[in-house]
Amino acid sequence: MSLVNVHNEWDPLEEVIVGRAVNARIARPDKGLFAVEYRDYGNVENIPSGAYPQRIIEETEEDLAALIETFQLLGVTVRRPEVWDHAQPFSTPDWTTDGQYNYCPRDLFVAVGQTLIESPMTLRARQQETLSFKNILLDYLRSGSRWVSAPKPRLADGMYNIKGAEGFALNDDEPVFDAANILRAGRDILYLISDSGNRCGAQWLQLFLGPEYRVRAYDNIYGGSHVDTTITLVRPGLVVVNAERVGTRNLPEMFRDWEVIYLADVADIGYTGTAYASKWIGLNFMMVNPETAIVDPRQIPLIRELEKRSVEIIPLQLRHARTLGGGFHCVTLDVRRKGALETYCLPPAAEQLADLTW
Repeated sequence: MSLVNVHNEWDPLEEVIVGRAVNARIARPDKGLFAVEYRDYGNVENIPSGAYPQRIIEETEEDLAALIETFQLLGVTVRRPEVWDHAQPFSTPDWTTDGQYNYCPRDLFVAVGQTLIESPMTLRARQQETLSFKNILLDYLRSGSRWVSAPKPRLADGMYNIKGAEGFALNDDEPVFDAANILRAGRDILYLISDSGNRCGAQWLQLFLGPEYRVRAYDNIYGGSHVDTTITLVRPGLVVVNAERVGTRNLPEMFRDWEVIYLADVADIGYTGTAYASKWIGLNFMMVNPETAIVDPRQIPLIRELEKRSVEIIPLQLRHARTLGGGFHCVTLDVRRKGALETYCLPPAAEQLADLTW
C-alpha cells in the first residue's frame, strides 16, 4: 500500500515529514541567489553568506520538537531527513556552490495522489538538498508510491534576470519551480508564477500530471517567492489570503465561489540578523484536518477569523520563522491524508484557461 496518498491541503493528516534546522546556512554568493532572494542588497557580494548562529539553530530545533510531539499525540507518523553538512561544496560544469539547509521540505517536494515529485529547484545551492531525504524516499518507493524527479535544471547564468523590477527573477529557458509555489485542491492545482517558479515549470507539471488535473497558473498574485505566505487553503470552500497582495481584482478565479478571508495584517514576530521571510510568514499555518489548524499564538487576528468558522487552533511557535524563512506549512510535507481525489473548484471559464506556453 502506497505510503504517499494526499489530494489536498486539509484532509485528516496521517504522515508528515518535518525538516531540520541543524547546520542551516546562507549559501555562498552567486547570480541566482542574488536574483531570487537578495536583490535588495544591491549586488552579489553583499549577500550575507555563512552559518546561522547556533542559538537560532538550537531554539528552532526545540520548536520543531514541540511540533513533532504534537503530531505524534495526534497519531500522525513523523519522519525527518538526515543531518547534513550543508557547507560541503558541489559543482556542475557551469558553477560551484555550497548548500543551504533541509529545514523546508515543502520547497523540495510536492505529493499529488500517490506520486511524490522532486521539484527542479530555483537555487543552485538547493540542487542536492533532497539527498538527505533519500532513505525516506526509498521507503515510499518500496511501499508502491511513485517517485519522480522533474527535469534537473542547468541553472546557467542566463536563467536569471537581475534587472530588479523588470519582470520575474527567472527566465523561461527550462522548467524551474520550488514545490512551495503549489497548492493542491483535489483535481485543481494552484501554481504561482513568481521569482521561484516559471511558466515553463507549470507547463511541465501539467503535462506530467495529465488531464485528470488542472494546473491553474497565475502570474498576477505575488512575484516575490512562494505562495504559502499569500494564500492558505483551510477546507473546501474556505481560503485565507494576504490582503496586501490579493483583492477582488486578482483573486484566483478558482476560488470565485469560495468564502475568502481577506487578512489585512499579521503580527511581525521579528528576526535576527537577516530576514529570509517577510512578516507574512504569520499566514503560514498548517491544517491537521478540516477543523484543526496549527497557528502561531501571536497571530490573533488570524486566529479570530478561523475560530469564527469553527476551526480549532493548536498554538505553537517557530521563533525564528522569519530568520530562516519557514513557518509551519514550510517546515512540513504532508505525504498521507485520509480522503479521495475530488473536485472542489469550478472549472475555469474559456477566457480564463491558463496559457502554459512559453
